[in-house]
Amino acid sequence: MTSHLVALPGDVFPDVSAIGDTAALVAVLGALMTVALVIAVLMIVICAAVWAVANSGGNWQAASRAKTGLFIALGAAILTGAVVVWANFLVDLGESI
Repeated sequence: MTSHLVALPGDVFPDVSAIGDTAALVAVLGALMTVALVIAVLMIVICAAVWAVANSGGNWQAASRAKTGLFIALGAAILTGAVVVWANFLVDLGESI
């Protein structure tokens, strides 16, 4: 039984060379990902602060909602990072068809 190891590149960016007018596409995707990550990080900071203050003040309803918001923000940040891998997969799939 043999195993095949795949070397992963150090920098993971979508390869959009197969698509026409790639400069505009890369600029739009980069801007959208930047905005999404900034919003997710701000949401993480705000929800963590609200969770801490509400929990110390005994307001369990606000603490519960802040905790939910924190987990949603973490999921959004993870999904935003995973978009790069997904875009690479789709572009590779499109080149092979």
